[in-house]
Amino acid sequence: MNTLTHFASPQLPLLHRGKVRDSLRAPSGDRLIIVTDRLSAFDSVLETAIPHKGAVLNGLANFWFDKTQHIIPNHVIKLVDANAMLVKEAEPIKVEMVVRQYLTGSMWRGYQAGQRTFSGVTVPDGLTKNQPFPHSIVTPTTKEESDREITPENLVSEGWVTKELYDQMAVKSQMLFAVGSQLLAEKGIILVDTKYEFGLLNGKLILIDEMHTPDSSRFWSAKDYAQNPETAEQMDKEYVRQWLIANKQDGQYPRALTPEVAQEASRRYLDIYQRITGSALPTAETEATDAPHTGRHDSRARLLANLVQAGLVKDAWVNIVMSSPADKEHCLKIRDQFEGYGIFTQLRVTSAHKNGEVIADMAEIWNNSIEPGVIIAVAGFSNSLGGALAANVNVPVISCPSWKDYAELAMNLNSSVIMPSGTPNLTVVRPDNAAQAALRALNLPRLRERLNQDIKATKAKLKAADAELRVL
Repeated sequence: MNTLTHFASPQLPLLHRGKVRDSLRAPSGDRLIIVTDRLSAFDSVLETAIPHKGAVLNGLANFWFDKTQHIIPNHVIKLVDANAMLVKEAEPIKVEMVVRQYLTGSMWRGYQAGQRTFSGVTVPDGLTKNQPFPHSIVTPTTKEESDREITPENLVSEGWVTKELYDQMAVKSQMLFAVGSQLLAEKGIILVDTKYEFGLLNGKLILIDEMHTPDSSRFWSAKDYAQNPETAEQMDKEYVRQWLIANKQDGQYPRALTPEVAQEASRRYLDIYQRITGSALPTAETEATDAPHTGRHDSRARLLANLVQAGLVKDAWVNIVMSSPADKEHCLKIRDQFEGYGIFTQLRVTSAHKNGEVIADMAEIWNNSIEPGVIIAVAGFSNSLGGALAANVNVPVISCPSWKDYAELAMNLNSSVIMPSGTPNLTVVRPDNAAQAALRALNLPRLRERLNQDIKATKAKLKAADAELRVL
């Protein structure tokens, strides 16, 4: 199935990898949020991704941010791709504002056990499962390794927020919940409960993260609830949770879903997107023919194309890895050859002998990069670097050993050319040829066209020289 499970790029430093979202630093200094198709349940990310889930969450969040910006500003700059959003970098407030309209979920479980006060809010005896409150209530939690209920007074006394800031967050949360409840009610959906996250931008309170999505909120069908309030089924990932519970073995939940369960979960996410927005998710359409190079049906190709179009990344990269800073000048000669080709280049330093353990961390990015890439290894007398890289990465590795004269080259070359099995390291002696080999290894249509022009230009120069000199 076509899913986006992991995002990596040498061009964008990773800030945080959450259960579902990957946050990266954009060249502008803003934050790029990639919403993947990963699904978490019971504090664990499942091995099976849900097709279109990330685009549903990202699209719904953007929909609600747009609908509520008159209530409070948010961090959205623009929707870059169905799975990507460029946002302003705000200082997050480590508090989740949970707004509830019904006695259900964890609150109902606590209520059954005799609890009557939740985050400072006291509810009366005699309530039943899924019963509505007279008005929505706010039950904040801290954002820690394990979130905990906390009263507004303790939030202030423990230094999480000031009283003024909490009061402002509480008011805005109630206003957001009211708008969401009204709009969803018109579509036959009950907003049961949800959470909001806030941040500070230039000292001003703004809304961040996501809102009113199937992952951050609990939805019920109004028709289903009217028929039997206590058995109303959630219109979110509760379907997956219930399947996991039903298939639990030896106290362990399954780590993967069956194809049928994954497809049904995807259908449910797409259905709620269409019910809320009134339109089908555009990237879920499959009838139209895929246009060349657009990646319409390939989420990774589509995402890369949109990131390139937005100017956030280039369409390919070359990492030049040297074993010692002493090789810097040689690496710069290689890097200069990429000028004018529109390739992202980066210099790295690591020694296969002295700190080879860092290669695994580098390889994690290279092996999962959304763009195609090539590595050029620069090492001296004993080139174990090229082999170590080639054995651990899934992109081409070209060794271009540094040398001062032909005697030194002869010493270096042997260790670059002779490699054990499973280490497909290529060797090119000249820095300019190493760069040209990398451009060809990338095999991008635009680069092949450019290289055709370069070849024609070279032939034209030789032909002109021949015409000039033959008459002498």
